[in-house]
Amino acid sequence: MKKIVKVTASALAICLLVTGCGNNAELKDNNTVVKTDEGKITADQLYESLRDKYGISVLVDMIDHQLFDEKYETEEETINAQIEQMKSQYNNDEEAFQAAITQYLGVEDEDELRDMLSLEYKRNLAIEEHVKNSVTDDEIEKYYNDEVIGDMKVRHILIKPETTDDMSTEEKTEAEEKAKKEAEDLIKKLDDGADFEELAKEYSDDTGSASDGGLIDYFNKDDNMDEAFLNASIDLEEGKYTEEPVQSSFGYHIILKVDQKSKPKLKKVREDIIETLAEEKLNEDATLRYNALIEIREEAGIKFNDDSLKKDYDELMQQLIDSVNSSSTAS
Repeated sequence: MKKIVKVTASALAICLLVTGCGNNAELKDNNTVVKTDEGKITADQLYESLRDKYGISVLVDMIDHQLFDEKYETEEETINAQIEQMKSQYNNDEEAFQAAITQYLGVEDEDELRDMLSLEYKRNLAIEEHVKNSVTDDEIEKYYNDEVIGDMKVRHILIKPETTDDMSTEEKTEAEEKAKKEAEDLIKKLDDGADFEELAKEYSDDTGSASDGGLIDYFNKDDNMDEAFLNASIDLEEGKYTEEPVQSSFGYHIILKVDQKSKPKLKKVREDIIETLAEEKLNEDATLRYNALIEIREEAGIKFNDDSLKKDYDELMQQLIDSVNSSSTAS
């Protein structure tokens, strides 16, 4: 069932007036908040003043609390870690920390900071879920066909350039060329029928695998492998080795593909693919975060009974999107 979020003047005024918007404020005389011998102040008047002072951002937080507080649970360890990290920036000086969060974040105390971080955490969960739900079957199938591979097992021989920090650029270049030439010579030995494992044991500078004939057991794209090494391994046929040295951040490799398993069934990796695609979408489009929140609120049936509030809301959302676009353009 679609949840309708109604935003009214009186409700906002009362919520801002009472602590945490969780207390019940009963107005016995229509919408009168305060009476004096000179007259009365209504909730509508209070609302107008509070809206101008606190702005639409307060209302947006109230809306998102209503939408996300019950649906998502905050990981307190995550919030605690964030706060401790922030405190460490001020050498755990409570007074300096308090002054900083008030000045820069506009919160009065640590409890209010915790509430702000908790809401942001829940927003992130909502955004992630929304974007994941937007991933199409066609996108999933394309990623599966183009990107998913079976685990690979390879052997390699690594030749590291003998360089030091105090070397000149020319000296480092010479060391690089020497390492590459050594790797090329080993490939010629392989072409002449030399045993890969024996060459790895004798010449490889990878101390972790040399004694095992250069063996690197099954790995895949999500493992922490050098990109050049990974791509060269993917391109090889089983039983073949690289015809040219592969330069990585470690040096020059000769790679032999020993085995590659069949790729897993789509059903098994579907959820992983969705998470990957959602992450890619968020990384590629910095505005997606705000557009997702806008869509989530619309799906919840948000209705503004105040045209000026609706205008303020639309302007705030556009400002946030524009600021992201400006940052992306500048960078």
